[in-house]
Amino acid sequence: MATQSLPKVDFAALQQQLQAQFRGLNPNDPASWPGLPKALLCLALAAAIVVALWFVWLSSSDEELQAEQRKELELREDYKKKLAQAVNLEALKKQREQVQQYVIQLEKQLPSKAEMDALLSDINQAGLGRSLHFDLFRPGQVSVKEYYAELPIAVRVTGRYHDIGSFASDVANLSRIVTLNNMAITPAKDGALTFDATAKTYRYLDADEVNAQRKAAGGKK
Repeated sequence: MATQSLPKVDFAALQQQLQAQFRGLNPNDPASWPGLPKALLCLALAAAIVVALWFVWLSSSDEELQAEQRKELELREDYKKKLAQAVNLEALKKQREQVQQYVIQLEKQLPSKAEMDALLSDINQAGLGRSLHFDLFRPGQVSVKEYYAELPIAVRVTGRYHDIGSFASDVANLSRIVTLNNMAITPAKDGALTFDATAKTYRYLDADEVNAQRKAAGGKK
């Protein structure tokens, strides 16, 4: 039985043929290149595009990673705050109750609209009780705030220094809140002194005034 011999491959000639395809290539006209250089050029371009896209994807992924890391830190801090609040919930409730009781006590020191006349009389009696002469006692315009109303009272009394000091102390110790502002003392006749001040007293708002304030605040929004 006869055996067929395989054809011999001339690798040297093949190598020369391949090298010949790369000689004299015109870089400005890749379309005229032989098949092998064209194929290698396409592969190189494809590889470059894949690498560029890879780095772009890595860059965007890195930004997303940093954003998620920042978000994680914020969530951790928020968790710590809420955990501390949860642990101290009972203490916070007690503090809230104490604050509410304190607010109620302060509200009790604020007269209502009906009690304002009595408070003005108390201020007047405090001066008369110290033998002071009232040269001026003029309530001003009521200024309504968000939760309370403020009434300024222009006061001018004449008397001895110690009596004026006692009068200021008596006003400060009234059961209702009264403050003395813009105080000034000037000499008067016969060694007496004139005391000028603006006494400010405060009262809580009644239901109608509270509703009016809420409507006004809603209109501003």
